[in-house]
Amino acid sequence: MSAVHVEEHHREISGGWIRAGIFGISDGLVTNTSFLLGFAGADPSHNVVRLAGLATLVAGSFSMGTGEYLSMRAQKELFEYEINVERRAIADSPDDERRELRDLFISRGIDTTLAERLSVDLMRDPDLALRTHAREELGVDPTATGMPLAAAYSSFFSFAVGSFIPLVPWLWSTTGNQVLWSILFAGLGSIAVGAAIGRFTRRGMFRWALRQLIITAVAAGVTYGVGRGVGTT
Repeated sequence: MSAVHVEEHHREISGGWIRAGIFGISDGLVTNTSFLLGFAGADPSHNVVRLAGLATLVAGSFSMGTGEYLSMRAQKELFEYEINVERRAIADSPDDERRELRDLFISRGIDTTLAERLSVDLMRDPDLALRTHAREELGVDPTATGMPLAAAYSSFFSFAVGSFIPLVPWLWSTTGNQVLWSILFAGLGSIAVGAAIGRFTRRGMFRWALRQLIITAVAAGVTYGVGRGVGTT
């Protein structure tokens, strides 16, 4: 019986926007839940808490987006500089770079004769040699150094979504039960966000949901206690 070939399908995860989105929505949820409950613990007016939540949403979204862009841009430019250094070395000192590749392969456990042949064959193609050197020495693929703008947009909007979840009760309700509603929304949002992350990473929806819920609860509980203890005075 012949084996059935199963074609592999991998998702594009090297641009940085997925990490930024996951971090953004989780951070937005935890941050604004904690901020809102911390303010509510001090027992100010409804409008003050609502304004604080909106300010956190807007300021946090811009902070996350710009911070993500600047950090990824700096990382991308650093990678590109080091890759150009490697490109010049391959052009100026091909024999040294070939021996460097050979020694790298040998250090990985490849037979000396095979390592020599592989290094010679790879150096015949400058682009392939560059990609191999970059992966082995820098741990990066020259064709996938990150997408700063995509990561910035992802971080901005995901933080805004996460921040909006616990803020909802403060926008539509003035009954005095906003704290309880905010806790409920934050709890359900944490479970949903955690489960979505767990499903995406294939690491278990329940475990991720519980982890996100605990983190949000601890952060919100501490800040609520601080607000309650300090008060508006």
